[in-house]
Amino acid sequence: MSSTPPPPPLPVPVSVVGLGADGWNGLAAPARAALAGADVLIGGPRQLDLLPAECAGARVAWPSPLRPAVPKLMAEHAGRRIAVLASGDPMFYGIGRALSEELGPDALHVLPHPSSVSYACARLGWPVEDTEVVTVVGRPVARLAAALYEGRRVLVLSAGAVTANEIAALLRERGFGPSRMRVFEQLGSEREDVYEGLARTWEHPPGDPLNVVAVDCRRDPADGVPRLGATPGLPDAAYEHDGQLTKRHVRAATLCALAPAPGELLWDIGGGSGSIGIEWMRTHPSCRAVTVERVLERAARIARNAAALGVPGLRVVTGAAPGALAGLPAPDAVFIGGGLTAPGLLDAAWEALVPGGRLVVNTVTLESEAVLTDRYRRHGGELVKLAVAHAVAVGGFTGWRQAMPVTQWSVTKPHPTEPEMVDQTT
Repeated sequence: MSSTPPPPPLPVPVSVVGLGADGWNGLAAPARAALAGADVLIGGPRQLDLLPAECAGARVAWPSPLRPAVPKLMAEHAGRRIAVLASGDPMFYGIGRALSEELGPDALHVLPHPSSVSYACARLGWPVEDTEVVTVVGRPVARLAAALYEGRRVLVLSAGAVTANEIAALLRERGFGPSRMRVFEQLGSEREDVYEGLARTWEHPPGDPLNVVAVDCRRDPADGVPRLGATPGLPDAAYEHDGQLTKRHVRAATLCALAPAPGELLWDIGGGSGSIGIEWMRTHPSCRAVTVERVLERAARIARNAAALGVPGLRVVTGAAPGALAGLPAPDAVFIGGGLTAPGLLDAAWEALVPGGRLVVNTVTLESEAVLTDRYRRHGGELVKLAVAHAVAVGGFTGWRQAMPVTQWSVTKPHPTEPEMVDQTT
């Protein structure tokens, strides 16, 4: 007979059970069985209070902050049958993500419940796939600004009783005062309720903290707020600036060269007004950016612009590059819009860039252009001159006024197995 010891028993999967506002009555039999058979029940106090006495496991409320507590609680109760309570669908802005990242998906048994988005769309008659969803739970309400377009339907996952009032104020500020708002409270429960109004005249007092806000976006052109499109190259008037602004046509060409993709990180060095980092982040909700600006006043202005344009998550680092770059996560793309002649800046950016990442540099001076020409010869890429002219009045006629031409170098960092191009001719 073999003396090989038997393999260790597989760990007991953690049950992750989605719970609606209707509590125990709204659960299917498999979810009830998972909760009734658990040794440990972990959830928020409100969720735990919805369970009947037959769920006899030890009840543990999540501490705050929640995310750092996940590995500790899982380790404390290892080997026991654990059931974690979640609101609605655990994998939709829920605890399921944190558990999957900490434990791995194979360690979970997820039993979803209809999400508040599904309930709200059912009440509204909105197709879920055509509805924008923005969460402001633990996040600034300013994130909603990036989703505001004429005719769009947006559902906002609320952070509490006052969220609807904050949304109404933001809509008015961004020129969307005519938008219709509907607040759904306690969706799916016996206490479900809805009330509505226009953002422009919103006067409802704060209601139930468990709510979802539906917004039919309607823009008022008379409000004077610039219309914003979905592509890079927003109007210059959308930004607060002191003249340090990459103008819209050059900005659009720069973002094209940077080629943002979902989940990627940009370093915007010499942020000015923050326009490059802001429009990078507006291309996809998962895009991230760090902007580095040495002037304190401009750094504060960048933060204001980011909030106004719906990407308050833009990270602003105040300091001079390359020193201010130390300790930042490796970027997928780097834009340098100022300070090019600072010793070591280009080398530091190139060294930090991940293989396959893009470096884009703009300049208007001959001295910096000489630096870019040298780098083009060494690393290859593309060297272009961008020239834009605007029609202006010349007496009673119309003529062209030429803006300062911008020299742009863009290059992709090769992978270690790829040869690096050198000695390019101009």
